[in-house]
Amino acid sequence: MPLKHVVVIGAGFAGISAATHLADKGYKVTILEKNSTPGGRARKFAAEGFVFDMGPSWYWMPDIFDQYFESFGKKTSDYYDLIRLDPSYAVIYGEGEFLNIPAKLDEFKSLLEGIEKGAAEKLEEFLAQAKYKYQVGIQEFVNMPSRSLMEFAKPRLLFDALKLDLFKSMSSHVRKFFKHEKIIRLMEFPVLFLGETAEKIPALYSLMNYADIALGTWYPMGGMHKIIEGMVSLAEEKGVHFKYNAEVNSIEIQDNKAKSVLLSNGENIPVDAVIAGADYHHVDQNLIPKAYSNYSPSYWDSRVMAPSSLLFYLGIDKKLKNLLHHNLFFDQPLEPHADAIYTRPRWPENPLFYVSAPSVTDPSVAPEGKENLFLLIPLAPGLKDNEEIREKYYHIIMTRLEELTNQEIRPHVVYKRSYAHSNFMADYHAYKGNAYGLANTLTQTAILKPSLKNKKVSNLYYTGQLTVPGPGVPPSLISGRVVANELIKEHSMEKIY
Repeated sequence: MPLKHVVVIGAGFAGISAATHLADKGYKVTILEKNSTPGGRARKFAAEGFVFDMGPSWYWMPDIFDQYFESFGKKTSDYYDLIRLDPSYAVIYGEGEFLNIPAKLDEFKSLLEGIEKGAAEKLEEFLAQAKYKYQVGIQEFVNMPSRSLMEFAKPRLLFDALKLDLFKSMSSHVRKFFKHEKIIRLMEFPVLFLGETAEKIPALYSLMNYADIALGTWYPMGGMHKIIEGMVSLAEEKGVHFKYNAEVNSIEIQDNKAKSVLLSNGENIPVDAVIAGADYHHVDQNLIPKAYSNYSPSYWDSRVMAPSSLLFYLGIDKKLKNLLHHNLFFDQPLEPHADAIYTRPRWPENPLFYVSAPSVTDPSVAPEGKENLFLLIPLAPGLKDNEEIREKYYHIIMTRLEELTNQEIRPHVVYKRSYAHSNFMADYHAYKGNAYGLANTLTQTAILKPSLKNKKVSNLYYTGQLTVPGPGVPPSLISGRVVANELIKEHSMEKIY
């Protein structure tokens, strides 16, 4: 008999994905969301005529979004208008050193050839390998629940694992093809938020370069939250019930089964199964009795987390110059900042940073004649933050932003909001205030990630960026499908393909 009622904790990408797949197969599904709106880290807010995406701002791997909606007989265009950005983004190496990355491959090859002779030919070889990794990694490996080594005990998969460069670093892989520091930093950029330096991230993740260069950088008009709006609309069409301002206080367990979910307002919701899309550590350590935890506090403390972030949401009362939709400021050396994130956690002295100006592309996110800015500094998780520190770093990066783009900005800021570790913890129970989940290191890959199934509770599952397949929006969509498939496989005869 199929389960009657599944409760999903958390209305982020993974939670909504899992709920919609289950509802599509006839399950009664309720999503409990502690905040007042859906989206998790991809929520939005509006202030003084500006509309801000709170988290994800890069739309990569469009095929994953297409596959998600197509699995329900829909198209992305049914829910939002998608455009490809050209240039894809700008990289700022210093004053007067702006590199606009073209969307067309031939133009990109010419750009690299102008920096390093022979780089265009090397790029073709690099991308051919990256494409193979993308096809195998995204279409096969990330769809595995990774609960047993036997899942990988197939000759072809073992052969593929070797070809995927799991045991070679991204840093050494990139340097095999390119010598110029500008190109190396450009090629290493996509793994910046995976949770470690390029020296410790497997070369498998050159698949991200294929996603960047070949598949392109896209934008859903209206903002990234349009994806969430589309997913919620589809989920509700399938019968998923969303319950907001529903903070989960505990999961009640009897006879090694989750029996009910208790909310902070005292409401008790009976369940046949639970999928936790909330922070895995929070659920494992705080929502279930200690006797049923998958992991110990020392296990969690030893996990390598992906970075946290200091974010600024700014409304500017004029149009700005010398900024694209996406802008990467690499005008300072990477090594000291990387050391401050990954080796000796601390606030960096001269941080690299990222600026998104979606109003360059989309006039709907700012009043006429004004600009919407999203600024991000990647930081080590677990740091103490306060308003004094935030203000200090605001002026550090704004001084550089103004100097490098040759314009005054701070006197024209009419709206300002900051967001960092304490906010991630308060809003999402994010472990150590992380922004991106668990780092994608070799020792935290596949079966070495926290399991998507509770080992002691027969009907408690986990999804999202602290379990398989890993952090990021496309992996979160996949994570929801994978966990729904596991629940169905173990509790009924029907499987999602």
